[in-house]
Amino acid sequence: MPDSRITSLTAIDLLKSFEGLRLASYQDGAGICTIGYGHTKGATEGQVITELEAESMLREDLKMAETAINQSVHVAITQHQFDAMACFAFNVGCAAFRQSSVLRLLNSGNSAWAAESFLKWNKIRVNGELAECPGLTRRREAERNLFLTPEGEVCT
Repeated sequence: MPDSRITSLTAIDLLKSFEGLRLASYQDGAGICTIGYGHTKGATEGQVITELEAESMLREDLKMAETAINQSVHVAITQHQFDAMACFAFNVGCAAFRQSSVLRLLNSGNSAWAAESFLKWNKIRVNGELAECPGLTRRREAERNLFLTPEGEVCT
């Protein structure tokens, strides 16, 4: 198994840009109580936190994604690939990441198809039907672009 990695500041900034910061709890699109940068575990209605607490929650949540990637990826990857998967796993959840086409294709040795597979994860349920979500489409394109960025190049 490759060495354990952690998420870079580039990926954390990308994740923050898509999650946004909310210091008061709210119901997300799926009706889940959420706070900070997309934090759900233990979030309660009426809860208010500081930006420092939101940052701490984000780092803890990212540890779960990092563990899932470090345990599940069985091929050599770049930091950018790791970072893209960390953003992806943070959003879809570790269980979904472990079952994803992104991981399956990457581990089969096809990183190009794995990159394209990010784009398939852009749907939400609306009235019981899967529908494309423009925000998720933008997010998946950004994750794909990060995944494909060669090492040593700055991600934009």
